[in-house]
Amino acid sequence: MPDCQTRLFLALDAARGRPFAWGVHDCATWAFDLRRDLTGGADIAARWRGRYSTARGAHRVMRRLGWESLEAMGRDLLGDPLATPLLAQRGDLMLGGADPAFGICAGARAAFVAPKGLTFLPLSACVLAWRV
Repeated sequence: MPDCQTRLFLALDAARGRPFAWGVHDCATWAFDLRRDLTGGADIAARWRGRYSTARGAHRVMRRLGWESLEAMGRDLLGDPLATPLLAQRGDLMLGGADPAFGICAGARAAFVAPKGLTFLPLSACVLAWRV
């Protein structure tokens, strides 16, 4: 099995060609699926995968699961975040962007899946980060 960094780069390449789809390949499913793939941990996204097909549906499912925000979701599922997102390392989960979304640290930038495709933001544009 390839090392963690190789798996991260392979996942980023795969995400470039995959269309965004709510509940299947959106910020939360992608980030938590990648976390599972990198760590061999539990399939956390199984709780919401496939249960919505729009942004409104995503918010509805999130609230039904007890989270009012992506930050609350991250804190509940991942615990306390790092002191600053600038401490993130490759593979760590990130929360960032103007309309906050989950992403993955890819070095000096964080990667996010969005309707317009795979996007990258500087770590300084992120508000929270969790060690994977």
